[in-house]
Amino acid sequence: MSRTLARRVVVRAALGATLALPLACGGPRGPMNSPENGETVGAQAPDFSLAPVAGGAPVGPAAFLGKVVIVDFWATWCGPCRQSFPAYQRLLGKFDGKLAVIGVSVDEAPDGIAKFKSETGVSFPLVWDQGQTVAASYKPGTMPTAFIIDRGGIVHSIHQGFHAHEEASLEQEIRSLL
Repeated sequence: MSRTLARRVVVRAALGATLALPLACGGPRGPMNSPENGETVGAQAPDFSLAPVAGGAPVGPAAFLGKVVIVDFWATWCGPCRQSFPAYQRLLGKFDGKLAVIGVSVDEAPDGIAKFKSETGVSFPLVWDQGQTVAASYKPGTMPTAFIIDRGGIVHSIHQGFHAHEEASLEQEIRSLL
């Protein structure tokens, strides 16, 4: 292979990796509605029943009907997920009993989920989506992706990625659904 061709291959690979990185973890900011999950907004949230890694009864969106629910798809290797969890915990405190959060891990194995929960200090249930069957029904585009579900079980919005300044807009959105 010529040096010029080799350089082009390296440059294209680097460019591709640079463009893919934001989508792998942290992705686009704020609410979104893409063609692949656009049919989800305004529709009944897909229900599931998964046992929390820390123990307890299985949970899913239907278990919290009457509350606003955040179903958050995350992974232990995701930096923005580490930022979003304390924000969700603060929101739970602000909306005492009117908000529920379910953290759905898409990790290949459950190892590390309990440690992640301990390190982030959250009290909401973290479940492991073995085989990513729940993720297949929701189609999160990146990690984290949060589905905001209204009190009637309808998906109100989808937030891909997480950035610290988004906590205030999430709070306003939740307040509007109560």
